[in-house]
Amino acid sequence: MEPLTFGRVQIAVPDLNEPGLYLSRVRALEVGRSTVQDFHYADTELRALDLADTQLITGLITNLSAAHVQFRAVNLHSVEVNTCDLGSIQWTDSKLTRVAFRNCKIMGATLDGLNLDDVLFEKCKLDYTAFTRIRATGPVVFSGCSLSEASFTDCDLTDAVVRDCTLRDTEFNPGRYQRLDLRDNDLSSVRGVASLSRVLIDRVQQIELGQALTAELDVTYGDDLDSP
Repeated sequence: MEPLTFGRVQIAVPDLNEPGLYLSRVRALEVGRSTVQDFHYADTELRALDLADTQLITGLITNLSAAHVQFRAVNLHSVEVNTCDLGSIQWTDSKLTRVAFRNCKIMGATLDGLNLDDVLFEKCKLDYTAFTRIRATGPVVFSGCSLSEASFTDCDLTDAVVRDCTLRDTEFNPGRYQRLDLRDNDLSSVRGVASLSRVLIDRVQQIELGQALTAELDVTYGDDLDSP
């Protein structure tokens, strides 16, 4: 599959239709071994999903719904996660390479200590999610996602792309955001504007960032003081 292009960034997503590739249907990801490869896990509703020290390699996860999800040192390589509800997943200390999340709900989640390389979030609901110590070691794209009241803390999103996303009260705490592409988004209600040094925006977004900064500073306008 040809890489997808978002602005100045090209991102390689999993090609699960390549000739000769066969994905075996599995009934569970907790299979008692550290590696699950060439798999398709689908149409499952769980109360809890707990994985640790696991490698998921070349696979498709579809229509999975789990109320409580905890991943610790769970690495993904060439995996697509499609139309899944992972709830308030807690995912820590892992590496994701060539991974695509499409049409997923990952709300109120904690994503901490993840290294992302060629990772796409497309049309996902990521509201209220805490992104902490996320490292974009390769291309990372959020496209058409909802990130309302999400927060980024101590993240390195250098050269990442956030395109056509909802950023209502999205908070950018101190981190590395050089060349983070924020074009084609409404930035008027983002928080932590002072942290967004050297990001990439369109000229028309200057006004939106000014509105966000004004709201953050909680300024008082002089003509309001003169009002009876």
